[in-house]
Amino acid sequence: MKAIVSAMIIIFAACSTDNSDKPNIILVMTDDQGFGDLSSNGSPDVFTPNIDLLHEQSITFSDFQASPTCAPTRSAIMTGRAPFKNGVTHTINERERMSLEATTIAQLLQANGYTTGIFGKWHLGDEEEYQPDMRGFDRMFIHGAGGIGQSYSCSCADAPGNSYFDPVIKNQSVFVKTEGFCSDVFFDEGMRWIKENADKDQPFFAYIVTNAPHSPYLAPDSFKQKFAEEGYGAQAQGFYGMIENIDYNMGRLMTALEDWNLEENIILIFMSDNGKALSVDRGRPDGKIVKQYNAGMHGYKGTTYEGGTHVPFFIRWPGHWEGSREIPQLANHFDIYPTLAEITGSTIPDGKELDGRSLLPLIRDPEVEWPDRYRVFHQGRWPIGAEPDSFKYTKFAVRNERFRLVGMKELYDVQADPGETINVFEQYPEIVTELMKEYEKWWSEARPLMVNEFVPMSKEKPYHVMYNEQMKNEGIIPWDKPNFQ
Repeated sequence: MKAIVSAMIIIFAACSTDNSDKPNIILVMTDDQGFGDLSSNGSPDVFTPNIDLLHEQSITFSDFQASPTCAPTRSAIMTGRAPFKNGVTHTINERERMSLEATTIAQLLQANGYTTGIFGKWHLGDEEEYQPDMRGFDRMFIHGAGGIGQSYSCSCADAPGNSYFDPVIKNQSVFVKTEGFCSDVFFDEGMRWIKENADKDQPFFAYIVTNAPHSPYLAPDSFKQKFAEEGYGAQAQGFYGMIENIDYNMGRLMTALEDWNLEENIILIFMSDNGKALSVDRGRPDGKIVKQYNAGMHGYKGTTYEGGTHVPFFIRWPGHWEGSREIPQLANHFDIYPTLAEITGSTIPDGKELDGRSLLPLIRDPEVEWPDRYRVFHQGRWPIGAEPDSFKYTKFAVRNERFRLVGMKELYDVQADPGETINVFEQYPEIVTELMKEYEKWWSEARPLMVNEFVPMSKEKPYHVMYNEQMKNEGIIPWDKPNFQ
């Protein structure tokens, strides 16, 4: 498989080697941060001035949809295809492993003269052949599993005993002991790599993917303090503290790009992977609970309502696109792949069917004709060894520009009723029929591609094996921490 991918890259690379007009790309994605968890999106909790500034400077897709959970979203970004068509129907139990048949956006850009780097969370397979360095990334600086310190009864597991503070990180093929809070560490290493490649005039794709603000809700004390003083409970202190820490790091990144005179040659994207995590209600000193803010949306992470899949998405390219614009048309995580391919002139392999559509026509002209389309969501996560067809009609949704069908009994007009408060299922039977017809078509396409469903659970945890072997031999290697303020 690696030989086949390498041959494909060589063939693609022969088609395009001129780097003079290739924009650099930085995609920053956070974990479990809801649409409303930004002050620019109305949060009464967090203050995010740096991301708000990026919002002001960017083109904002105000109806951007991801998957209900994290690994599925990541696979869609990497491939331009619906997650189930990548074999990703869960976040653990070998069903987080992205099909080896996929050609990733990293491979596509790599074939077009880019160098590629990932810093943070991968979550698309911890076994060697599934790791980023086998999927098109030249630089790999990641934790394992779906979160730092996680471990399950399968291959999905991070380094043993890992922590959000001073985490052990897989740095290419060795583990290093870092210094600092995890989000700071990922931005530090990502910024170092960006600067190195900019100095070499090498076009790059940097994928900075924080583990925060995913549970457990831990943050540096300096970022938790104000929330503690305002009476927030321990979980909320950690959750919102992590978000303000991410904002701090976005400020560091944006300031560095300006100082390095790189802003006008960089496409900077900020987004989250799914809706807001549920368990962070704001506690008060009197013991009462104040319901968390969710931008008026119904549902949270893991659900197929708007609150589970509607995420922030800002994209900025100074000097090329006019900023401070909002695009209301429905856009999706699998649109990122064809959009970046078109912007960079990268060749999508013949015969590769995409679910995504390039957003570049909308970016260039918001008035362009934009045909309506359908978008299917499914929670997945059925038990190990279960027949997926038995769960076909549970926990799914179908969207078009106006309506969201949720399961077999709920229909919402999300344009008129974005909070999904009024079920109009009985009023629009023709819409229900139309959306169900699309769902049946989608399932028939996706079902044969769910390649991980009946594979045995791995008896080994690759990160544990590799970590223990390194500790037995050379031991842990200290990280060469960059000197960024």
